[in-house]
Amino acid sequence: MRPNGWFRGPHYAHLVPLTTLTSPLLGATTTVLVGDDGTCVVVDPGGGVVPELREVVEREGWRPVALLATHGHADHTWSAAELCARWGVPLYVHEADAYRLDDPLGTLGPLGSQLLAMSGLPAPEPPGDVRTFAVAPGEAIDLDLGGGPSIRALHLPGHTEGSTVYLVDGTTMLAGDILFAGSVGRTDLPGGDMRAMTVTLDTLASMDPGWTVIPGHGPQTTLGAEQRTNPYLRALR
Repeated sequence: MRPNGWFRGPHYAHLVPLTTLTSPLLGATTTVLVGDDGTCVVVDPGGGVVPELREVVEREGWRPVALLATHGHADHTWSAAELCARWGVPLYVHEADAYRLDDPLGTLGPLGSQLLAMSGLPAPEPPGDVRTFAVAPGEAIDLDLGGGPSIRALHLPGHTEGSTVYLVDGTTMLAGDILFAGSVGRTDLPGGDMRAMTVTLDTLASMDPGWTVIPGHGPQTTLGAEQRTNPYLRALR
């Protein structure tokens, strides 16, 4: 499905301030989006990131209103239960990945126990307040998080059933593990689907190149750079 006009890329004069942190667990990216009133939304609270995240939030005087997960893999949700309880906020995730939060490690198959062993962290627990949203593959909805910046959720499955890209201000794409600088997300873990990923990549290949992309791991990039040089997207243009 080809994206509609909303996805045409940068066009807002105002930019939402954001801060990115790198989790010590697999280098997963945690992003903090800050609204004009100091409310903030934390995207992908990874393992071991809580001390640095709390220090930043408290130093800046931000007020968390929600957590978001680009997908349900444990390296992107490891700290969600702790933060939901500490801040009294919900975690939002696409409904197709909500089941993963009940058993964060088990839904990874054999990789789950390996991840726990290498992490040196207590095992992740299910968050106390999980809220889901429903949107069809290739479609998008505006999220009502009860505050914070305006965020649009674009459902792009393939890496997992509920993988979601978050679009902020028409300028910034929080891509999770769908798209990386020079690569794309794997589809060989439980719930991965190469056929769905091909449709997802076709959508990304047709979108406006001006988006700044913050992947779930690794350096920032732009969609235009990936369309030109990423072999998985070049093949679809």
